[in-house]
Amino acid sequence: MLSADKKYEEFAYVLDFLPRGKSVVIKGREGPVVQAIGEERLTLLELLAMENQNFDVGEKVKIGKEGREKIISVLGKLTFEELTSESKGTLPAVVENLVKANEARYVAYFNELQPLTPRLHGLELIPGIGKTFMKEIIAMREKQLFSSFEDIQNRVGLREPSKMIAKRIVEELSGGSRISLFVKR
Repeated sequence: MLSADKKYEEFAYVLDFLPRGKSVVIKGREGPVVQAIGEERLTLLELLAMENQNFDVGEKVKIGKEGREKIISVLGKLTFEELTSESKGTLPAVVENLVKANEARYVAYFNELQPLTPRLHGLELIPGIGKTFMKEIIAMREKQLFSSFEDIQNRVGLREPSKMIAKRIVEELSGGSRISLFVKR
């Protein structure tokens, strides 16, 4: 019996489509395989697609229990190492689009991140944010919380915050960081 608090992804974004793929997760399983990243928990997933479907990189597909149109089942989780080179290559752009599509959720990080240790603030883990930008972000959010990436850009002078967050997420997915801000372990 699955515990009631187990969270499943409802949507995923396509990283790679292998019309005649072999599953990495389930040995011997073959068929149309999709590698994707979950929208909510940023889980790397292997999906079994329906026959005669096509997928575009970055396409958002329904993978929740109800209402699937192109996906038969979620085969399981993938590690970064198990991704195809195509998936690894498309990951940064797909993650950036995912971040932009969920802007409010990611802008909230700029409003809510706190110090992790006396010397390190959570904001500093986002590539491109050092002590100077961190102090500026904190000063600005104390006056008024940020409402969008554009708001952050205009008030703090941070260029393309969505790209910076996407870069951090890819870093966390690839195992390049000990501390996780965005990816649920």
